[in-house]
Amino acid sequence: MARMAGTAARAEALLGLGVVSTTPVAGGDICTTTRLRLTDGRGAVIKTRPHAPEGFFEREAAGLRWLGEADGAKVPTVLAAAEDCLVLDWVEPVKPSTELAERFGRDLAATHLSGADGFGAPQDGFIGLAPLPNRPLPTWPEFFASRRVMPYVRAAVDRRALTSDEATTIEAAMRRIHDLAGPAEPPARIHGDLWSGNIVWGADGNVWLIDPAAHGGHRETDLAMLSMFGAPHLQRILDAYAEAAPLADGWQDRLALHQLHPPLVHAVLFGGTYGSRAAQAAHSLLSA
Repeated sequence: MARMAGTAARAEALLGLGVVSTTPVAGGDICTTTRLRLTDGRGAVIKTRPHAPEGFFEREAAGLRWLGEADGAKVPTVLAAAEDCLVLDWVEPVKPSTELAERFGRDLAATHLSGADGFGAPQDGFIGLAPLPNRPLPTWPEFFASRRVMPYVRAAVDRRALTSDEATTIEAAMRRIHDLAGPAEPPARIHGDLWSGNIVWGADGNVWLIDPAAHGGHRETDLAMLSMFGAPHLQRILDAYAEAAPLADGWQDRLALHQLHPPLVHAVLFGGTYGSRAAQAAHSLLSA
């Protein structure tokens, strides 16, 4: 009860509105999420984490705002962002449907096609609690190898979550990345961490994006993340996307390349077998 009261008081101070009620929201290993009912009748959600890394919530807020500028897939409105919390509009969830999936596929394509200034972002960010280097590079293969793969290979080796032989295999794949990456594309405006837990199927008829690691990247990266972890009506999403924004030939064969990053992040954060999974994926790319 004391924690809830403190959360309500923090939201009231940031919003200048009263909080009528608070309700814990299930899930979320990184942050504590609480639903708020405000005195003006609106619903909101506040995410908190004690001793969050510097800039943690502010970077998430910036990513949401940037994605929202695309007039594509919906994102919650940022009501307040501070060092210790983030307050967003509440999205009422609903059961996934094929109709929502088709709309989401088209909307995600619109977000991607709205583009970015380059491959990367003005500031580094976070994926989970792991730092996410974003300094731009001229091409996507350079960016992916230098900002999304090799930093985590080095960190996973230091953590002993990746052997030197496994690291060598991944490095060999990165040396061939220009051959593996497929046709060059302009920078896309991507979510960057698009697994099913970061989409909300909304009762208003939209599918909403949350918890982004937003940057200018390759649009196949978001699709690879969805495919890796699965999503309701995934094939409908992919089909609707491809109708709105056709993908280059062979994109399915490149999913394994884009899927190198998530297990490396997990290896750094959690250890276990994630490093070996990344090495196996790199081996498959080299053997293709």
